[in-house]
Amino acid sequence: MDAKTRIKELMKAKNITEYRLAKLSGLSQSTLSNLFNRNTAPTIPTVEAICAGLGITLAQFFCDDSDESPIYLTKEQKEFFNDWLALTAEQKDIVERIIKSYKSAN
Repeated sequence: MDAKTRIKELMKAKNITEYRLAKLSGLSQSTLSNLFNRNTAPTIPTVEAICAGLGITLAQFFCDDSDESPIYLTKEQKEFFNDWLALTAEQKDIVERIIKSYKSAN
């Protein structure tokens, strides 16, 4: 399934119009209209904004219908991943080593 089809599917499931999605996502209505009426794929930042407007994660957006269950994150998990994105590669390596050391200690 392509991204435009997935967006329309989610809009239908949540009973959200193009206009409402524009307001929720912070995108202009013309951006969404162009997305649906032209043969172009949305950019990752556009998909991220749409996901935010729909109240879902990128993982949920790309979740295959054949998956047994969708991926839901708690507020704490979302905060952790947002903090993770702000780390440098070196800091991420340190955090990974700390986590692995705790896991191996159990």
